[in-house]
Amino acid sequence: MGVALKDRIRTTNALACLDCGKCTSVCPVSRFGGQYSPRLMVRESAQNLNGSLLQNYDLWSCLTCKRCLAVCPSNVQYNELTQVLRSGATAQGFQGKCSHSGAVHQFQRLQANETYQPHRLDWLPDDLKVAEEGEILYYVGCTPFYDVLFSELNLDLQQAAINSIRLLNHLGITPVVMAEERCCGHDLYWNGEGETFRRLAALNLGAIKKTGAKTILFSCAECLSAFKELYPREGFHVSTALQHISQFIAQKIEAGDLQLKTVDQTVTYQDPCRLGRHLGIYDEPRRVLSGEDGNHLVEMSQSGKGALCCGVSAWVNCDLTSKHIQTERLRQAHDTAADVLAVACPKCQIHLICTMKDQHVREQYGIPIKDIASLTMERVEGMSSG
Repeated sequence: MGVALKDRIRTTNALACLDCGKCTSVCPVSRFGGQYSPRLMVRESAQNLNGSLLQNYDLWSCLTCKRCLAVCPSNVQYNELTQVLRSGATAQGFQGKCSHSGAVHQFQRLQANETYQPHRLDWLPDDLKVAEEGEILYYVGCTPFYDVLFSELNLDLQQAAINSIRLLNHLGITPVVMAEERCCGHDLYWNGEGETFRRLAALNLGAIKKTGAKTILFSCAECLSAFKELYPREGFHVSTALQHISQFIAQKIEAGDLQLKTVDQTVTYQDPCRLGRHLGIYDEPRRVLSGEDGNHLVEMSQSGKGALCCGVSAWVNCDLTSKHIQTERLRQAHDTAADVLAVACPKCQIHLICTMKDQHVREQYGIPIKDIASLTMERVEGMSSG
C-alpha cells in the first residue's frame, strides 16, 4: 500500500480498533455467510500484511450498512475503510464480482461522459405537470433504467416517481424534472471509482444550478445519501435543501396541507441503510405510514437503528449470503402479519422482490411491497396510485 492509502486508512480510526469483535457479532454478512469478519479486515488493514488485502474479494462483501459502527466502542468507520481499500484495489485493476454482468455499472459510467445526451423524460405520463425551472426539483434517479434491466421482476419502480410527482401536483406544485439528470454516482463511489463519481457529481450539480431549484426531493435513499453525504465529502458544495419524499410528505400532513383517509391496512417498514444509519432519518417515514390513529404501522423484530439490510450494496457480490439475509428480512416482515411492506428506496424493493422469485420463499414469506409515495396516494381522497 502506498503512503497516501495508509494515511487514508488512519482517518477511518482503524488503528484504534480494540479487536473486541462486536462488529462481527452484528454484521449480517458474518451472521449469514460465516467466514467474513469486519474485525479481521480491520486488523489486516492496520497491519498492512504485504498489501494482500487489496487482492481479497472479501473487500466487496461489506454492505457498508453501518451496523458495525452502531456498536463499535472505538468509532472505527468501517464503511469508510471499505471504500478506501476498494479505491486502492480499483487503482490496481482489481474489483469485486459485479452483479448482472456489470450492466448497471456500465450504464452509470456511460452517464459520466460529458458527450452523453440523456433522454430522461420519456417515462413521464402526459397528465403529469413538470417544469424546466422552479424552486422544487424532483430527482428521479436510475429507476427508469432498473425497470428495463429487471423487466422479468415486473417491478414498475417508475410508479414511485410518478406518484411522487402526482402528489406534488395535487399540492399545487409543478416540480422541475431534469432532462439532463444523470446517475448520482452512489454505487461507483462505494466501489472505489472516485474519479467517475466526481464527474457525475459535477455534471448533476451543474444541471441543477441552471434550474434555480432551492429544494431537491428524492424517492431513492441512496441518491439522497450521495447528495447529502458523499458530494460534500468529495469537495462539492450543495447549496439546495435536500429531502427524502417521506420527509416532505410528513411536513405537508402535519401542516394540514395533505389530508389522508383511514384505510383498513397494516404496514411494516424496511429502513434503508442510507436513510437510517447513514442519515439518521427514522421518524418521518413512520409518521407517514402510521396513520392518524397511529395503529397502521407494525415494526419488525429488527427495526430503526438495528434494522437488517436488504442484503446487497452497490451491485456487487450478490450471492447466497445475500439471499439468506433477504429471506430473513422477508421472514421478519411476514411475522408482523402486516398487509404490505413499505420501502423508501428502490434498491430494497428490487432485492427483496428478486428473492421472492424463489417459490419456497414466496410461499412461506411472500408479502406485497410498495413505496411510500404509492401508499400515500392510496390514502388521498379522490386519487389513485395507478
